[in-house]
Amino acid sequence: MCLSVSLPVTAQAQCGGNFSSFVAGLKAEVQRHGLSAAQADAFFKGVRQDSRVLKADRAQGVFRMSFLDFANRVISQNRLTNGARMAQKYDAIFDRAERDYGVSRGVLLAFWALETDFGQVQGDFNTRDALVTLAHDCRRPQLFRPQVIAAAELFKRGDFDPARTIGAWAGEVGQVQMLPDDILRNGVDGDGDGHVDLKGSSADALMSGARMIAGMGWRRGEPWLQEIAVPAEMDWSKTGLNRSLSTAEWARMGVKPRSGAFAGGQGSVLLPMGRKGPAFIAYPNFKVLFEWNKSFVYVTTAAYFATRLEGAPRVDPQSPEPGLSVAQMKALQQKLQAQGFDVGPIDGILGEKTREAVQSVQKRLGLPADAWPTPALLQRL
Repeated sequence: MCLSVSLPVTAQAQCGGNFSSFVAGLKAEVQRHGLSAAQADAFFKGVRQDSRVLKADRAQGVFRMSFLDFANRVISQNRLTNGARMAQKYDAIFDRAERDYGVSRGVLLAFWALETDFGQVQGDFNTRDALVTLAHDCRRPQLFRPQVIAAAELFKRGDFDPARTIGAWAGEVGQVQMLPDDILRNGVDGDGDGHVDLKGSSADALMSGARMIAGMGWRRGEPWLQEIAVPAEMDWSKTGLNRSLSTAEWARMGVKPRSGAFAGGQGSVLLPMGRKGPAFIAYPNFKVLFEWNKSFVYVTTAAYFATRLEGAPRVDPQSPEPGLSVAQMKALQQKLQAQGFDVGPIDGILGEKTREAVQSVQKRLGLPADAWPTPALLQRL
């Protein structure tokens, strides 16, 4: 699920209020972006608020799961088998995507699988209604209002049917789930039929996804994630995505690849469930994937899945210390916030801001600073 945005917002705080009046404002705005009055009327004809969209927006519970729980849930043997089959079926497309954009087939396969099960489950929400509903809602209007304008531009070009285009609840469309603005900027006619059809054409979807990832800063020919073994004792405060060392420096500290050799260059030691759980070296390309999805657990799982699809062994789960329940995580976030840390929303999700705060507190208390919050840490606070 890619939630990026680049179009300008003319009235960023404009949201809420009477829905009909809000839609009238959107009609005026799409006309300022080049639609005729008749086109604007046609695009918004029959538009309605979708309560299911708001319910889904408020209930993203999967991102509260631990890495192992989420990975075990979404990386099945069936998906690995289908991934191998799709890699063979679209071998020429994956080769072209890597040649043109430098993006590995494992990464494209992983997102294709996690987003839509290789195109089989693309969502059943009316895309226009979902985008207008989220633009009207005042939680993230700065993200979704521009996407309404982008969808209207696609409609003007003949590539979007406002009454019949369906997709995910957050307005993403197609087999790799791209928002309208991303389609405008990165859509590729991969099958050469003269149209960009991310719903019906796997070639279009994969080439468009590769172009988008490349545009996010992907570094051609470089890895993204590698499983490692860490020593029983080390300076855990050096771990985390905001700290990077050369692989030679990590090796001197006792960090070893679980298989193969280090790729070289710089990397961060990633401990998604603390020092006693699975461990990885995250190379610079790993951070690029947060431009696709902001969730730490989703990106880590997708990146790991991509390595599995390219032949890496199943991760060693190790024996992580028990984590926190959702209620405990919210309590922890409240305590951290009260101490002046920016943890973002109090949502029970162990995201990067909460991890950074936990690591700082662990270091202050003289605990192993591995950024994994435990009931014992919560009690100490």
